[in-house]
Amino acid sequence: MTHFSTEQEAFWAGEFGDAYINRNDNMSLVQSNIYFFSKVFARTLGVKSIIEFGSNVGLNIRAIKTLLSEVELSSIEINKKAVERLGQIEALKVYHQSILDFSPDYQRDFVFIKGVLIHMDPDILSDVYGLLYETSRRYICLAEYYNPTPVEVSYRGHAERLFKRDFAGEMLDRYPDLELVDYGFGYHRDNNFPHGDMTWFLMEKRG
Repeated sequence: MTHFSTEQEAFWAGEFGDAYINRNDNMSLVQSNIYFFSKVFARTLGVKSIIEFGSNVGLNIRAIKTLLSEVELSSIEINKKAVERLGQIEALKVYHQSILDFSPDYQRDFVFIKGVLIHMDPDILSDVYGLLYETSRRYICLAEYYNPTPVEVSYRGHAERLFKRDFAGEMLDRYPDLELVDYGFGYHRDNNFPHGDMTWFLMEKRG
């Protein structure tokens, strides 16, 4: 049995993570992701390499491949079944491990995490911020549920599994050379490209 340092890691690596795959294994979501990432990448320059922290089955990766077909793509994913699905994506480098166990081997132009920080133990967020920062050569994008102050929310009947806060603000405070490039919101009732009520923040290293 794999040892994890937090309850949240074991939660997503196990049966609940498997069930999440079944609920969200919907290729129609890729269309909304294409719209989402088209807005984000419109504010970037020279992105040739990308890594996603917590990819699940790769719905974000597939959208990016549609927009940037020649870009180098990497993925970190904790759940074994999700990794099996990621293996079907051509030329994708997959790290089958917890984000907390990841050691940056080289920097990417664009690092992003989407709907993952909200599910992590708040006590280890500073470590994750450090990994995002160290892995990025230029851009960091966060897309999470926003709240101006930290708050815990019940998640499908489970406690301590969903947390809202100002993740981007905390990173901007921690790293003075990060600057906010743009931000936006994806609404679940969008007429054409519904999204999960997430706020996204694009930051750039300008030190």
